[in-house]
Amino acid sequence: MSSLILPAVLSGLMMGAVYALIALGLTLIYGVLHIINFAHGSLLMLALFAAYFLHYQLGIDPYLAIPIVLPVFFALGYALQRGLISPMSSGSEQNVLLITLALSMIIDNLALYFWTSNTRTVDIPYAYDTVEILGAYLPLGRVIAFVAALAAAPLLWLFMSRTRIGSAIRAVAIEKRGAELVGIDVNHTYAVCFGIGTACVALAACLLLPTFYVTPQVGYTFVLVAFTTVVLGGMGSLLGALVAGLLLGVIESLCGLFLGESLGQIGIFLAFILILLFKPSGLLGKVGR
Repeated sequence: MSSLILPAVLSGLMMGAVYALIALGLTLIYGVLHIINFAHGSLLMLALFAAYFLHYQLGIDPYLAIPIVLPVFFALGYALQRGLISPMSSGSEQNVLLITLALSMIIDNLALYFWTSNTRTVDIPYAYDTVEILGAYLPLGRVIAFVAALAAAPLLWLFMSRTRIGSAIRAVAIEKRGAELVGIDVNHTYAVCFGIGTACVALAACLLLPTFYVTPQVGYTFVLVAFTTVVLGGMGSLLGALVAGLLLGVIESLCGLFLGESLGQIGIFLAFILILLFKPSGLLGKVGR
């Protein structure tokens, strides 16, 4: 059994990086807009379908679809926040929760109507290739996703800390009224933040597709884990989301090893309960505050 632990840990880290990437978008939206985006999983599902149809109809590799899918979903997130969520919420966080929940239900049911519940996968030559790491053979697609997700996290941090719009986002997160007084367009900043969060799930979708499947219900597979990752890492903490995503990936993998693959996520939700009981602020608390 001990010879299986290292491969399980490495496999968990591979999947945990994707969890972290999905959670980065969610925690960024919460950290600035102070809302929980219930449509996050549905947007991930849409991005998976977008990458799938680009491959199925045009033969575009899911990794090569990233430069196409990311800007499209950034624009979609921007438009949803600026044109739908913000006007309909009237500044009420409770209204935003209901709007994003309704948006999730609409997206999921439209996807079910147009694309049915059939499971779809892509047929890529390298889908079954493996890479040997420390004696463990890991799927090439998972390794690529791990590297890309770990690269995306510091790039997002650099964007937030070194660019003008990143400074505006941090200013709005710290003090909305003060940001308005110094001339920052708060509504535009909110929409950009929502767009970036949506682009994060689009990137995660392109990284997932070579080794995963897509159905209209696939968002449910990840959204609960993403929420758990955000809480475990600390609401609004980008670094916390990254650390928590990797940790939860390892926990899920080890639980799957010892309890059976179908019970792997028990450990994730047990960790969620424990962190709420003993450290509600999360592993790293909130950054940028």
